Amino acid sequence: MFKFGHPEYLYLLIVIPVLVLLYILSVLYKKRSLQKFGDLELIGQLMPFVSKNRPLLKFVFITISFTSAILALADPQFGSKLEIVKKKGAEIIIALDVSNSMLAEDLQPNRLERAKQAISKLIEKLENDRFGLIIFAGDSYIQVPLTTDYAAAKMFLSSVNTGNVSKQGTAIGSAIDLAMNSFTPETEMDKALIIITDGENHEDDAIAAAELAKEKGITVHTIGMGSPEGAPIPLQKGYGQTIFLKDRDDKVVISKLDQAALQQIASVTEGIFIRANNNEVGLNKLLEQINKMQKQEIETKIFTEFEHRFQYLLGISIFFLLLELLISDRKSKWFSNFNIFKINA
Repeated sequence: MFKFGHPEYLYLLIVIPVLVLLYILSVLYKKRSLQKFGDLELIGQLMPFVSKNRPLLKFVFITISFTSAILALADPQFGSKLEIVKKKGAEIIIALDVSNSMLAEDLQPNRLERAKQAISKLIEKLENDRFGLIIFAGDSYIQVPLTTDYAAAKMFLSSVNTGNVSKQGTAIGSAIDLAMNSFTPETEMDKALIIITDGENHEDDAIAAAELAKEKGITVHTIGMGSPEGAPIPLQKGYGQTIFLKDRDDKVVISKLDQAALQQIASVTEGIFIRANNNEVGLNKLLEQINKMQKQEIETKIFTEFEHRFQYLLGISIFFLLLELLISDRKSKWFSNFNIFKINA
């Protein structure tokens, strides 16, 4: 396991490209200044001890030294001791709709991005609960298996888009079926499935799937993304124009929130329905339900001890800094006179 003890120092790496740009500009400025005095080759012969490569080499060494020093400040650490820790938690799976209709912009910036922002905030609020993520459109896939590694879950969440599922559609029932098989079997802890979608189900019987989930002790909550009035579905943007999805009659498709269907799915398992808007997605209500869930001891493996490795990077930084100091900007007169291939007549 690898981590940085002080990752905030990594922001200093932004300075590196700035330094490179400034160096390039300084080289160009010097070159233009010399050109005012005459031909560069002739000027070079008049200044035999001026080196063209040494300033670049010194800059490279300084850059490596500076980069290593920043990484050392960030305190890289490697996990050295793995322990099994028991924590009380529940199991929560989110099924996120990634069909094209989630690109509608009646929620800003669009339904899908708004949902991802809400999920990210929800993950930050979890404590000891096992979290999983399913994405679905015409088919359903496990994006994140049940885990307590919230950082990894957020990383995978950030990469979710409508291209992750090739088959378009909205198969809510398929997502429920996959979630039922993804929970830990034969456990007394509460299980919750949170479905985030616009509710336009065209593929299967989501109500029947919800009834089966209830039999297995799974509570299904639903979050409706979008508005009853609906919005067109942008498929491509470019050159200041947006192309919207059209039907067979060449009319722009308007994707509307099916609130009634989502309310019915949630009511089957005595879950709650929340309609999202631009101000909030309903996190507080969801967290209240999650906190009411029955918790059970969960065994998880975590690194409890970390070894610091900043010393090596600090050594590299000092080494290249000393190299830079030892190299002169000008050529050595003694070395310029030393030529092993010179033959005296």
